[in-house]
Amino acid sequence: MKITIVLLLMLTTQTMAQQNDLPAKANAFLATLSEPLKLKAQYKFDDEERFNWHFVPKSRNGVCFRDFNDAQSAAAMSLLKASLSAQGYEKTTAIISLENVLKVVENRGPDDKFRDPLNYYLTIFGTPGEKVWGWRFEGHHVALNFSSLNNTIGSSTPSFFGSNPGIVMEGKEKGKQVLKDEADKGFELVNAMSEVQMKSVLIDEKALNEIVSFNSRKALPLSPTGITYKDMNAEQQKMLMRLLDVYVNNYELGFSQKLREKIKKAGIDNLSFAWAGSLKPGAAFYYRIQGPMLLIELDNTQNNANHVHTVVRDLTNDFGEDILREHYEKEHQQNK
Repeated sequence: MKITIVLLLMLTTQTMAQQNDLPAKANAFLATLSEPLKLKAQYKFDDEERFNWHFVPKSRNGVCFRDFNDAQSAAAMSLLKASLSAQGYEKTTAIISLENVLKVVENRGPDDKFRDPLNYYLTIFGTPGEKVWGWRFEGHHVALNFSSLNNTIGSSTPSFFGSNPGIVMEGKEKGKQVLKDEADKGFELVNAMSEVQMKSVLIDEKALNEIVSFNSRKALPLSPTGITYKDMNAEQQKMLMRLLDVYVNNYELGFSQKLREKIKKAGIDNLSFAWAGSLKPGAAFYYRIQGPMLLIELDNTQNNANHVHTVVRDLTNDFGEDILREHYEKEHQQNK
C-alpha cells in the first residue's frame, strides 16, 4: 500500500513538472526561430487558423521541419515529447518514418518532397505562459491539437493518427504495424460477441469508406451506436476498456487521467461499440466507440485495407472549447 502511494506521488510530481515545463519548452522553441519563421509560427489564440486542421499530405500554415536547423528541430520535438505519453510520442515518430516507406512503395525519386518525413508543421497559438494558449503538430497522418489553461493541458483533441501502409509488406521494415493494438484489440472485442449481440454491433456488412467525423470543426454523435457497455458481459467489458486505453494512453499522463475521469463521469454504461465490414484482418473494416462526450473512430479501407485512419474527438471539449468556456465565464463574473 505504501509503495503504491509513493508511486502515485512520484507520478503526480512528474506530471506536474512536465506540464509546468510546457510553456518553457514552447518559448525555447520560439527563441530558436528567426523573425520571419517566428511570424509564420505564431498566431493569436483566437485566430480561426486554430481550427484549420487536417491529416492528408498538403501545404500547411505554421513552420515546417524542412525549414529547421538541428537546434530548431530538437526544440520542436522536445515540446512534442512533453505533450504526449511515451507511447504517443513513439507512435508519432513511427508514423512520420513511414513517409520513407511510401517513397519507395510509390517509386518516387530521391528528390521527391511529397513523401518527406520533414513535411510536418508546428504552430503556436497565443503566448506560452499566459492563461490560455495552444499549439498544433501536424502533417500526413498526424494531427495533434493542444489547448492549455493555466499552463496545464486542458485539451488534446481532436487527435488523429494514421498509418499507410497499415502493415509494411516489403523492405527492411517488413511486418511493421504502427497501429497494431488499435486493430488487434478491436478484432478481439468484435469476435467475442455472441450471435445475438452481433445484431446490435454490426451496423453495416460493408466497411464505411472513411472516418465519419473526418476533419470537421465540431464532431457530432453518430448513429447507429452499436451495443452498449451495459449489454456486454464482464469479459467483453474488460476488452472494451483495454481498447479504450489504447487511445487514451497516447496522451500526456496528466491529460489522460483527466480524460479518463471525464469518460467515467459521463457514465461507462453509456459507452457503445459499433462495427462495419470484415470480422477478420486483411479486408476492409471500421469501428467506433462512442459515449456522451466521446467519439473514437477507426477506418481501414484504402489500399486494399492496408491504410488506417484513427481519430479521437471530445464532443464537448475539442480545441479546449469546454475548459475555455468555463475560464471566460469565471473571468466575466470576476470583472462584474
